[in-house]
Amino acid sequence: MNSIRQKFKNLNLSKIFRNNKYIFIFIIFLIFLLTIQVCLNLYFKDRIYPGIKVLNFDIGGKKVNEASLYLSQNITVPEKIQLSSGERTFELSLTDLNFVYNYDKTAYQAYEIYRKGPGPDNLIGRINSLFKPTKTGLLYSLDNEKLDEYLQVISETVLSEPTYPSIVFGEGILSVNKGTAGETLDKDVFLSLLDKRISSSDFAEISIPLKKIDPTLSDDESEIFKERAEKILGKSFTLKNEYDSFNFDDKTILSYLDYSEKFNIQKIQDLIEKEIAPKVERSPQNAVLHFENEKVTEFIPAKDGLSIEREAFIKEIVNNLTDLENSENKSFSINIPVKKAAPEITLNEVNNLGIKELLGRGSSRFRGSIPGRVHNVSLASSKFNGVLVPPGATFSFNNTLGDVSSFTGYKQAYIIKDGRTVLGDGGGVCQVSTTLFRSILDAGLPINERRAHSYRVSYYEQDSSPGLDATVYDPTTDLKFTNDTPGHLLIQTSFDAASYSLVFEIYGTSDGRVSKVSKPIITSSVAPPEDLYVDDPTLPEGTIKQIDYKAWGAKAVFDYSVERNGKTIIDKTYVSNYQPWQAVFLRGTGALQ
Repeated sequence: MNSIRQKFKNLNLSKIFRNNKYIFIFIIFLIFLLTIQVCLNLYFKDRIYPGIKVLNFDIGGKKVNEASLYLSQNITVPEKIQLSSGERTFELSLTDLNFVYNYDKTAYQAYEIYRKGPGPDNLIGRINSLFKPTKTGLLYSLDNEKLDEYLQVISETVLSEPTYPSIVFGEGILSVNKGTAGETLDKDVFLSLLDKRISSSDFAEISIPLKKIDPTLSDDESEIFKERAEKILGKSFTLKNEYDSFNFDDKTILSYLDYSEKFNIQKIQDLIEKEIAPKVERSPQNAVLHFENEKVTEFIPAKDGLSIEREAFIKEIVNNLTDLENSENKSFSINIPVKKAAPEITLNEVNNLGIKELLGRGSSRFRGSIPGRVHNVSLASSKFNGVLVPPGATFSFNNTLGDVSSFTGYKQAYIIKDGRTVLGDGGGVCQVSTTLFRSILDAGLPINERRAHSYRVSYYEQDSSPGLDATVYDPTTDLKFTNDTPGHLLIQTSFDAASYSLVFEIYGTSDGRVSKVSKPIITSSVAPPEDLYVDDPTLPEGTIKQIDYKAWGAKAVFDYSVERNGKTIIDKTYVSNYQPWQAVFLRGTGALQ
């Protein structure tokens, strides 16, 4: 017992207290801070913390809705801001920009101060704000597109835009525009300045920030640029998607040349957005098929939605253009990279006739046709739209077309009759038979009857080599084919008067056959006879009127083969013998009127 007492006496309580007083002070300080924290949290549970200001407006202690109302009542917004550049001034209409301060969001932003982030930081910030106010700016919204348009107008009015180096090519002469220096609006700086001014409710005049740009080429640089351009002359490229082709010549490529980055990416992007995308991209198309009296009255084929994969497309164009510039190649062709989206309803789901997919397609153009011929092409092609060909049946062009005369709506246009080109009812019908013939070849169907024209007709060679035409003349000359596929065939036509084009499509069930049509070989070319002038007393003297047009004679040969499962099921050679054709003119000998 005495030993315990002795040990207790030996304890130096003052020393213990002295060594731990800092811990005690720290604990008391923590308790003090926590007390403040709890008190602040309780009192300002739904209020903005004290010391918080929006600009110079103290909104501490207010609820969000109270602070919002307070700001809206004390802040005045002018209708416009003055801009200046040198001696010129402009008015930026805030009304036109749909500008508004968002007081609710601003008040809520103030409310959130010192409520997010680590607890100790928030607590210290709340305490500091009691002695040194914390300021925040006003939140707002405006129409950025209208602001961009306004800035563009200012740029075009005031600033001297630089001229970038470019290649000039005309009348066989190639030269370099070296470019010129200029000033342009420093948009990033201006927007930053405008944001700072508006968020602080400072609507004083803004001096438009400018930046100088000098893209001018030196003589040596200009010569290098010209050498690059000379490598492009005579070259071209083609972009393809499905049945569409977009062709561009050397003038287009020269416009893309850029001294600083080889090829101008922005111009290539503009090409895609303005010329390619509107003609390629589409939403998925559901199939529709309605029948009436054994004929299809409404047909919409199922089509995948297409969207261009732009990044890959631009990269492929630039890579090919670079290769074209640095090689002996004269051209290149690109299949446009697209992302596909399947339709919800396919052809297979809307019929039980075996009409599932596109089997063959043929097209032709007839630019330069007289109005009567264009009318006849439209009328005749409409007779084939929606026609069904049952399995095993033989299709006759003449039987489907029916009577061709003025009584059935046809107009007079040029036809070949008795070795002459004369005006007759139904001129242009052979444009239709020719287009159907090409779709039959593409579908790989057996052709029972086909005959070429007596002479080469320019309409049939606008988008095709000679030899791929088919003439008809009831009752002696017909175009026939047999449906040897597993299901019905559906013929669809598309006529476009604006582009002078006609398309035939054949839908059905594919049995795996693949059609191959060789490029026609042209031999035995024979020049046309000399022009023939015939006196015509019905025309005034001195009048010359052409009634027939010259054409070279030739022999055109192409091979048509169809394979299915590795076996050849059709192997045929088509030979077309075209006579040389004489131009005929009527020469007036009658009295002058």
